[in-house]
Amino acid sequence: MGQPNPNNRRNFIKSSGAALISATFLKEVSGTSLIPSLQEIKTLSDKDETLFWKALRLQFPLQKDSTYLNNGTMGPSPYPVIEAVKKGMMDGDQFGAYGGWESTQKKIADFVGASDDEIALTHNVTDGINIACWGIPLKKGDEVILTTHEHVGNAFPWLNRRKLDGIVIKTFEPASTAAETLNRINSLISKKTRAIAVPHIPCTQGQILPAKEICKLAHEKGIFSIIDGAHGPGMIHLDLHDMGCDTYASCTHKWLLGPKGTGFLYVRKEFRETLQTYFVGAGSDNAKWNMALNPPEMGTYADSSHRYYGGTQSLGLYKGVDAAIDFFNTIGPDKIYNRIFELGSYAQEKLLAMGDKIELITPTEYISRAGVNGFRLKGTDAAKVYQYCADKKFRIRVVHENGLNSLRLSTHIYNSKEELDAFFEVLGKYGS
Repeated sequence: MGQPNPNNRRNFIKSSGAALISATFLKEVSGTSLIPSLQEIKTLSDKDETLFWKALRLQFPLQKDSTYLNNGTMGPSPYPVIEAVKKGMMDGDQFGAYGGWESTQKKIADFVGASDDEIALTHNVTDGINIACWGIPLKKGDEVILTTHEHVGNAFPWLNRRKLDGIVIKTFEPASTAAETLNRINSLISKKTRAIAVPHIPCTQGQILPAKEICKLAHEKGIFSIIDGAHGPGMIHLDLHDMGCDTYASCTHKWLLGPKGTGFLYVRKEFRETLQTYFVGAGSDNAKWNMALNPPEMGTYADSSHRYYGGTQSLGLYKGVDAAIDFFNTIGPDKIYNRIFELGSYAQEKLLAMGDKIELITPTEYISRAGVNGFRLKGTDAAKVYQYCADKKFRIRVVHENGLNSLRLSTHIYNSKEELDAFFEVLGKYGS
């Protein structure tokens, strides 16, 4: 099959869209020459839902001989994001273009329900957590509540502050329902509790914690709400103003499918004067510093969350973040969230159908789950099961954290029920 005439692309769907997309699947495609544009694919949405998702898969440079079921670690970027990163880098290298990230703060803010002056750009979730962990006023003996399902990025900063400042860390295991999880947090609160620093969605099993209720409880008791939001943006709808958290640290390289090495920290506007900034530079100032004076003049911090980051930013990477959000908005965020939930529910049903062979760790409660499922294959070593799946060309994740010895399956819009069927057929044969 020859390449489509670029002059006829506008007639792609009208004439032979279904046939061409089907043929594209059958043909070994190199590069993106045969790939329909996102706008062309979108026209399929109301005509053929199955074909729409298959066509959308072509927007991702995923290998055809393996199945990627580990979006919770790294979300593969679609071609529009990759191309935007390339163009941004070229603009910088060809023309010496500087800046270019300014629009990103507003795009992120609009996407997560915040104001643009509440968004600080970071490299990853860990950056944001460290800014929040070290910026809140804590003294020896002050208590911070975390879960037993932490990622190292949320655990180690607090453990480090305990080592250096003598704070006290109290932990709870997330319960099978949102209500009981909230009760467990409430039972740990004492007069010395100063912060609740929990993940919105733990990396271990994808449970959605009742973040809004947790933040409300914290504020009622005069406690800081410091949320690890690694898995929120792109998996579920977010409105950080409605959530009411003091800070929310996240990234774009997971469910938002953005460039690796990009993230953000939301700091509630009224919380800026409480959260001290330490790592400062160009942009985190109000431009009134002057080293020629005696003594030198510092001025004040920027009157926005830009006070929490400074210096040169990557033009290419943040153009990629812009493109990732545009990608979501073009498809429709709700459509994506619904698809993620549909695939997550299907995977959970398949796990439960395995009966006594499986221990499901992720809650079945509707409001406590989305695109991730954590589980154990009873009587097995999770690392060995992981390797078995990898040998069969299925990429999942083994969960070593906190001695859980479990496995994690996470799906996104590039996945299909057919892939999940194939995975569970393979998983069901383990040990046989």
